[in-house]
Amino acid sequence: MEEKNIIMDENAIYRATARITYEILERNKGAENLCLVGILSRGAVIARRICEKIRELEGVSVNCGVLDITPYRDDVPHNADYLEKTDIPFSMTDKNVVICDDVLYTGRSCRAAIDAVIKRGRPKSIQLAALVDRGHRELPIRPDYVGKNVPTSHSETVKVQVREVDGVDKVSIFHSENE
Repeated sequence: MEEKNIIMDENAIYRATARITYEILERNKGAENLCLVGILSRGAVIARRICEKIRELEGVSVNCGVLDITPYRDDVPHNADYLEKTDIPFSMTDKNVVICDDVLYTGRSCRAAIDAVIKRGRPKSIQLAALVDRGHRELPIRPDYVGKNVPTSHSETVKVQVREVDGVDKVSIFHSENE
C-alpha cells in the first residue's frame, strides 16, 4: 500500500481531541460520574489524551482504562491461549462511559467494545468517541463525538499514528497498489 495523503497532522489531531473533550464535558455537564475506556491500542492513547485535557480544563482526574476487544470480536477466530490486555481498575457501574477509538469503520469494533463494557457492569450510559469516522457501517452504530469525518472507498485504509506508539502524530489514507 502506498500513502495517498495526510488528512490530519499533529495540530489537527490536537484540535480534534480538544474539541471532542469539550463536547464530552458539555454533554455530560462536567466530569462527574464520567470515565473513559480506550480500545487498544491507539484508541487507548486517544482516551488518555482526552482524560489529560479534562484534568487541565476541570481540575479533576477521571478514570481512564484500556479495553482489549479481541475476545469479543465476531470477525476474528478466537485463540484459547490468548491473554487479554484489558486494564480497567475501576467500576463502570452507574457511570457515563465514553468508549474511545481511533477509526470508526464497520462498527464491529465498537459493538465488541460495548459487549466488553457491559460484561464488566451496568453503566448509566455508553457513549462513543472516534478520532476519524470513515463511514461504511455494517452495524447501526453512530459516534457521539467525531474528530473528523473522512469519506473513503472500501479499497482505502485510514491509518492513525500517535506519538506514544508510532513516534509521530498523523492520520493518513492509503490505497492498495492494485487499485
